[in-house]
Amino acid sequence: MSFRKAIRLACGFAGGSAVLVCAAVAADNHGYFGERCRFRKTLTALQAAQPAAWPTTNGWDYNWDKRDPSSMVNGKRKENAGDGGSPDGENNKPKATRYICLIRHSQYNLKGEGDKERVLTPLGREQAEFTGQRLAALGLKYDVLIHSSMTRATETANIISKHLPGVELVSCDLLREGAPIEPVPPVTHWKPEAVQYHEDGARIEAAFRRYIHRADPKQKEDSYEIIVCHANVIRYFVCRALQFPPEGWLRMGLNNGSITWLTIRPNGRVALRSMGDSGFMPPDKLSRT
Repeated sequence: MSFRKAIRLACGFAGGSAVLVCAAVAADNHGYFGERCRFRKTLTALQAAQPAAWPTTNGWDYNWDKRDPSSMVNGKRKENAGDGGSPDGENNKPKATRYICLIRHSQYNLKGEGDKERVLTPLGREQAEFTGQRLAALGLKYDVLIHSSMTRATETANIISKHLPGVELVSCDLLREGAPIEPVPPVTHWKPEAVQYHEDGARIEAAFRRYIHRADPKQKEDSYEIIVCHANVIRYFVCRALQFPPEGWLRMGLNNGSITWLTIRPNGRVALRSMGDSGFMPPDKLSRT
């Protein structure tokens, strides 16, 4: 093989085949390319450009919500079941999928002193109407509409609820806005005290554990749930559910009234179907306050 042909062959496949590059290196080591040191240098550069190998170990924790069937079976009963398997294991095995729509509250009065004065703006009320219309248009059988107890989230949920008659409304203090965990990288415009991370972080983590998990084994059918809360809470939930570093929550942005959709399968797998979807609103109705 000529030097020119070898170079063309290596360059043609370097972007997609590290195996070919390695084979060429082996051939060079055996002297098949003579004293063509330029080829050796080219191969070294190509090797350096190859992407790192994907980890062969499975880094996904299937028991992230502590509801994996194997962890919920009493060991003694499992032994008594013999070779026929564990009846308790089958009974504890989830069968339904949970679909969770996380809604960020609509635009509100930033100048309000205290939560009660931070009511929705006229634009915010319009945004909530659009979100309610969108959820209704999906034609899904929603099981519950849970919302933060803060004024802006409560008002947003009440407007959405008008478009979803018969869906139960539930208020929850755990879903209130806060500082879930110190973000990385840090930002200069927002620096809560360490005690706020300590207090809010524990509360928001408690909310995550209450609402984001696989279905109960007793649940027979798939469920569709709506949670109206806040940007910090939603972003933290997404990072935790996908097993991403939670410190990265502030790297994501959410429009007011947007829809973030999580899917949790019976086996513990989680998928992000949409993140901050607000495409159902006219462009002049979008905001991120």
